[in-house]
Amino acid sequence: MANTNVVAPRLLPAPQEYDPVWMNNLMQLLRIYFNQLDNNGPLTASSTNVGATNVVSGLAFIAPDPAHPNKFVISLPTQADLSNLRSGSIYYDTSASNVLKIKP
Repeated sequence: MANTNVVAPRLLPAPQEYDPVWMNNLMQLLRIYFNQLDNNGPLTASSTNVGATNVVSGLAFIAPDPAHPNKFVISLPTQADLSNLRSGSIYYDTSASNVLKIKP
């Protein structure tokens, strides 16, 4: 899933004549933009075909790690957050040895 919080960069008008510095800056700007679009963002999911049905087989909720820049931690809500979750939400039940559960 691509990151949905990405804004297209503002592109400056091109110079009248070829300028390698301007072109390199443009390529770097576009490279950063495309990397942001390709970034998985805060949710990664995978699916598996089971018979004729496509079933979600793996989820990862990713958040930046405040202690380590450019690293991420995987987090899911726990049973403590149960009252704030919608029906069908996945959460860790830490009282049952971190078993994944789905809120009914």
